[in-house]
Amino acid sequence: MYRALRNRVFLVGDVVGWAAIPFIALAIRLDGFAGVTGYLQQLMLFAGLAIACKFIAMLSLGLYRRFWLFASVDELLLISGAVLLGGLGATLAYIVAEATLLNPVARLPRSVPLIDAMLTMFFVGGLRLGPRVLATLRDQLSGNSTGRRALIVGAGGAGTATAKELRSNRNIGVYPVGFIDDDPLKIRRTLFGLPVLGGHEDIPRIAKQLRVKEVIIAMPRAPGRVIREIKEICVGAGLDTKTIPGIHDLISGRVRVSKLRDVQIEDLLRREPVQTDQGAVAELVGGETVLVTGAGGSIGSEICRQVARLGANRLILLGHGENCIFDIHQELSASGFGDLSLVPVIADVRNRDRMHRVFREHQPRVVFHAAAHKHVPMMEANPLEAVTNNVGGTMNVVEASEAAGIERFVLISTDKAVKPANIMGVTKLLAEMLVHDVSVRTGLAYVSVRFGNVLASRGSVVPLFQRQIAAGGPVTVTHPDMMRYFMTIPEAVQLVLQAATLGTGGETFVLDMGEPVKIVDLAKDLIKLSGYEIGADIRIEYTGLRAGEKLIEELFAGDEEHRRTVHEKVFVGRNGQGLNFENTAQAQALVEAAQEGRILEMEEQLREMLPDFPIKLDHAVPVPVSILSSSNGGTALASAARRTKSSAVS
Repeated sequence: MYRALRNRVFLVGDVVGWAAIPFIALAIRLDGFAGVTGYLQQLMLFAGLAIACKFIAMLSLGLYRRFWLFASVDELLLISGAVLLGGLGATLAYIVAEATLLNPVARLPRSVPLIDAMLTMFFVGGLRLGPRVLATLRDQLSGNSTGRRALIVGAGGAGTATAKELRSNRNIGVYPVGFIDDDPLKIRRTLFGLPVLGGHEDIPRIAKQLRVKEVIIAMPRAPGRVIREIKEICVGAGLDTKTIPGIHDLISGRVRVSKLRDVQIEDLLRREPVQTDQGAVAELVGGETVLVTGAGGSIGSEICRQVARLGANRLILLGHGENCIFDIHQELSASGFGDLSLVPVIADVRNRDRMHRVFREHQPRVVFHAAAHKHVPMMEANPLEAVTNNVGGTMNVVEASEAAGIERFVLISTDKAVKPANIMGVTKLLAEMLVHDVSVRTGLAYVSVRFGNVLASRGSVVPLFQRQIAAGGPVTVTHPDMMRYFMTIPEAVQLVLQAATLGTGGETFVLDMGEPVKIVDLAKDLIKLSGYEIGADIRIEYTGLRAGEKLIEELFAGDEEHRRTVHEKVFVGRNGQGLNFENTAQAQALVEAAQEGRILEMEEQLREMLPDFPIKLDHAVPVPVSILSSSNGGTALASAARRTKSSAVS
């Protein structure tokens, strides 16, 4: 209502102004109003045509649907285009009308339409940008400048957008006084009415001079080392530090530039994000049925979000935990993804018959297999579960996919599958082998994607450290030299989706994750971010390497040839020698041994399949598991327990 009323006022002002402007234009041409009366007939005709043409042009370009209090360069360009079109139309119409309707002797000077267009540009622009100018002056003269005084680090696009939002939105309560940028060409320049005061090393001096208490880091693409350095400078100067969201959150649309938050560990690790071809992914999943196993997990749920955003028609949310599936189903249902059909499916990937029924019923075109057990110490204590879920479950999903004619299949793997030192890594390597075998045998585009550690995923090290800090410590680190590769959840999922488009069959994709990060450095950063002093407030305690852990993970095995893809940050490798099954009989025998608790037989099968890797399982926990992948969908637990008891002591 308010916007419509304001544009009606503008329309009235336009008509009045456009009626007067031709007379002013002619007066400028004749150096006064004395000779204007001799052209009244011509002026009346031109003014009428000009009003009609300008109105049509401005209406067509949507200038009467704008909220001019927030006018910007975009609106100025629209005004220019509308005036140009309207003026051209009026000139052509007048030339035709003049030749047919008026006395050819008394012609209107040909410069009048040009002068009219120039005056119209100033009039229309001034009329509409006036509210913006007045609002800016009002804010500067009013109490808006009494908010928390802040410096914005980063005088680029994100920084100026942040300054614009902060100055126009009083509710944020932050008043920017200047920019900080290390580019010498920007220093002492003015952007959006604010000066660029110096580089990041000058922050303490500038903050003291300008009575600044807060620093906003507006560099969504900055690497973690830069964010860490700025954070340390600000902490040393006693300044509060906020940041705008990272580039993934901005692209996804989940948050706005002005959504300020505290600096988090993800910011300190942040690096140049992978630039993936979202158009190719949208073409792959757009309008299609997509199935995600483990859809309630950290990676699986993010796959669902991004696939939904890219225009999938149906999304099958498959998972074993009903609460997790319920949560992601509710979230996506409330997000308003157009005509997207969501189908929650509670099922265990270890149930072979159930998988085949689900695939036959829903007929997906693309499958992302994210369901897996992933915690190394937990799987060391429960090797039977690791095999039945990670190997048996993958076998069932791959088999069901092949039977249903699935065109694209992506397995979520891990860097722990490279030269595995634990049962979790072994089972994920076997899962890769299964996918590779099907691809080689059938020619289908089935691929694997390896990750390093994923920040903020459930059970990962960062949430553990945060809980330990909240409890007052100590923060436990297994070894001072322990190092891991890290990536964010959105980045991992972008890689998964890109792999679905790049893969032709049998490849293993790996993200270039830069240099590995020391876990102890991660712990120190989190302690500092939480406002504590290492040692005095929160101490770090070393607990020793756990069973199956390596000091540093590798991304490729020694016999795997790998190269960069068309995407600079994405590697691709063909599985190395020995990773191709002649058939799946050995894997099936391994899974059956795990189902029935025959742990010694499992060891024998693993040694035969992976002779280069010493396998030693925990014989103290030969706990039988439910047999969920038998032909009838399950076998009596009592029968399984009897077989387990006899085999475990053989």
